[in-house]
Amino acid sequence: MSPAPAPTAAVPLAAAGQDLAPRGADLVVRALEAHGVKRIFSLSGNHIMPVYDALLDTDIALVHVRQEAAAVHMADAHARLTGEVGVALVTGGQGLSNGAAALFTALGAESPVLLLSGQAGIGELGRGAFQEMDQAAVARPMAKASWMVESAEALGADIARAIRIAREGRPGPVHLALPVDLLEQRLTTSQPPVTIEPPTAPDAQAIAGRLAALLESADRPLILCGPALCTPRGRGSMARLEAATGVPVIGMESPRGVNDPGLGAFAELLAEADLVLLLGKALDFTLRFGAPPAVAASCRFAVVDPDPDLLARAAKAKGPLLVERVEGEAGSVLAALAASPPAAAAARASWLARAREALAFLPAAWANARAASGRIHPVELCVAVRDFLARHSDGTLVCDGGEIGQWPQASVKTQNRIINGVSGTIGASIPFAIAARLARPEAPVVAVMGDGTFGFHMAEFDTALRVGAPFIAVIGNDARWNAEHQIQLRTYGAERTRYCDLLPTRYDEVVGALGGYGAFVTDAADLPAALAEAHASGLPAAINVMIEGVPAPVIRRG
Repeated sequence: MSPAPAPTAAVPLAAAGQDLAPRGADLVVRALEAHGVKRIFSLSGNHIMPVYDALLDTDIALVHVRQEAAAVHMADAHARLTGEVGVALVTGGQGLSNGAAALFTALGAESPVLLLSGQAGIGELGRGAFQEMDQAAVARPMAKASWMVESAEALGADIARAIRIAREGRPGPVHLALPVDLLEQRLTTSQPPVTIEPPTAPDAQAIAGRLAALLESADRPLILCGPALCTPRGRGSMARLEAATGVPVIGMESPRGVNDPGLGAFAELLAEADLVLLLGKALDFTLRFGAPPAVAASCRFAVVDPDPDLLARAAKAKGPLLVERVEGEAGSVLAALAASPPAAAAARASWLARAREALAFLPAAWANARAASGRIHPVELCVAVRDFLARHSDGTLVCDGGEIGQWPQASVKTQNRIINGVSGTIGASIPFAIAARLARPEAPVVAVMGDGTFGFHMAEFDTALRVGAPFIAVIGNDARWNAEHQIQLRTYGAERTRYCDLLPTRYDEVVGALGGYGAFVTDAADLPAALAEAHASGLPAAINVMIEGVPAPVIRRG
């Protein structure tokens, strides 16, 4: 961070035994407590020290990280796994700009995150204040909403409003800028915590009735759910909907879209469908914009979405083939449809069986996949991870990286999973893993990442040690930015593959030097023991696996 001006003397909470009126910072933490916040992810700085002081009088835990983006990534992972709003707290200036970069991942994942940033005081704005910038404008393109609180009295109400916006409709991140002079200001009147109820949702039962009739008219329907439903709770709801309707229900949260290897041969299913129902799933690049040949030219679409702009976009893309579009909350409609499903049909039973087979498909050649270079093939790495998590069924899988992250998504199936999401950005897996372990401290966490990803937030191993959040990072080390290297190979040829090389660094030794557990693996046969030893160590661990740099899988049958 930039050098700070000389600190001023701290103001005690009470003087000569006399209670003082609450500060703006006290309203902030009271509002967070009133909304059930139990943990905040943060990096300290001048503008937010009043909030740090106010937190001392609460039961809210503060996880102090090493870089602001890590705090936002942790809040994102916490939100996805728990269903709660994840809260991050950063300081002003570059503290906010660092943290805001991670909002893009949360926005793509439809993750309810509240980013609070301190900032220069209102009384100094426009006068060249320390670290002055228009922070609300910086965060706005990457958030559902972003604004600056304008009075100390409004702090509690604005926190409540921000949490409501983060949760309602299509969930996503919200940013609030908190001027430091408002945080320090003493209030002269009592300000009770404010809670704001969400607006009344459309009638989910009525919507479900219309959708059930539409599904009955189709022979090969698909129900596609967006990232907000790709959580542990959401996946359980999707499974219940599929069982009730006999219609394949598929969650989509990967930037690979129709080529997501975690969905097996999904591309062939989509091309055969005669009706696609999108529940909170945007009609975007991940579905090739609903255009042939990815989708049959005659395929009808129905869309349920809380965002009128996305409904209008779908109508423009599909025209008369959009046979139903309705503004509604996807989770509520999903539950209502499961409660009042369409009548069963023998043809759909056959279609469901075909869909399940296609989605589970893995190439037979993977059973014998070996690296040609004398290193370890990503499939061999994933077999070891799969077998480890099979012994820990409550565990969480984190996948990250341009190429390496696709292999475990395809071949390691767990109920609890966090991936980088539709944004396609990499680097979040170490913060994700720490937050996952804190959210579910009894369950192991395995994060599979590339060596490029590891470099983003390796210092957060220090955080994991300080807060007691052991996890296992399995690093697929091919000594390059492999996704971009593969683009060069495909587009420009082997003789023009430049600039994407890294060193075969001993990342395990880096983690060992920080106080964690490290293992270096060059033989696939050693992977099971390395995983077992890392778990038994009770420490944040890095298993540095020297892999062959192969392209990510694109799964097709035939």
